Amino acid sequence: MPPKLTLGPILFHWDADTKRDFYARIADESPIDTVYLGEVVCSKRAPFFERYLPDIVERLERGGKTSVFSTLSEVMLPRERKMTTELCAQADRMIEVNNAAGLGAVYGRPHRIGPMMNVYNERTMAHLAARGARHIALPPELPRTVAAEMAGNARQIGVALEVQVFGRIPLALSARCFHARAHGRSKDECQFVCENDPDGLTLTTLGGDRMLAINGIQTLSYGYLNLAAEIEDMLALGIGHFRLSPHRTDMIAVATIFADRLAGRSDGPTAMKALGALGIGPFVNGFWHGLAGHLYRDQRVGTGLA
Repeated sequence: MPPKLTLGPILFHWDADTKRDFYARIADESPIDTVYLGEVVCSKRAPFFERYLPDIVERLERGGKTSVFSTLSEVMLPRERKMTTELCAQADRMIEVNNAAGLGAVYGRPHRIGPMMNVYNERTMAHLAARGARHIALPPELPRTVAAEMAGNARQIGVALEVQVFGRIPLALSARCFHARAHGRSKDECQFVCENDPDGLTLTTLGGDRMLAINGIQTLSYGYLNLAAEIEDMLALGIGHFRLSPHRTDMIAVATIFADRLAGRSDGPTAMKALGALGIGPFVNGFWHGLAGHLYRDQRVGTGLA
């Protein structure tokens, strides 16, 4: 089976019109194979876009894309549990589960496991596969050495593996809303201030160094994961699905660059130059190489700081 390029769910709070325009372009212009849809960070954001999902799914499928519905990654309230189980109960849709609250509703039927479930080892992967998981997105902190072992085991048990190759790296979730706190507001009265930062709000150290990004209750890397130079190695390991995380850059261009890499139409340096020309960054790939996540290891010259 040829490698597949996927687009993860939008992690940030974009307004409905922006999302609709974004997915229309993805449907009509991008080489992406699979698109993950749904609110995965904050349940309060979900109502803003839910009513548009049927039309978006139809548009994507007309464009030859496969749609997958992603669940919330943090489930704390009864309404969030209800929201998650109802989504997972849709037997006519492929579901990506990002919180254990959804596992019961998909038990025994094919489903996907998202990166927020933190599948770090073969035993967990086998346990989930025995209960119906057919596709697992590995957490982006996982180093190559562990991914290689899991890829070998995944082939034996018939599970497809997916790895994020582009975008800010999701790191942690909290019961508190960082965005609201940063603006002197409570979580319940946030007024959706996170909408002001469509790629996340940059955090700096006391010394003024850019360190992380926040997105509501979520913490992300400041740097943008970029594994364009590692594609051949990942293909050789048996990884078959490559995830781009949406940002407010030209994602059609990003998808085209990675599609060319997967098809062997370009090499690592060419892809890196093209991605750099989009004006995003800094790029990081440290986790994949077993280094600190904020580093970028240049395959040609060794290790350098991001």
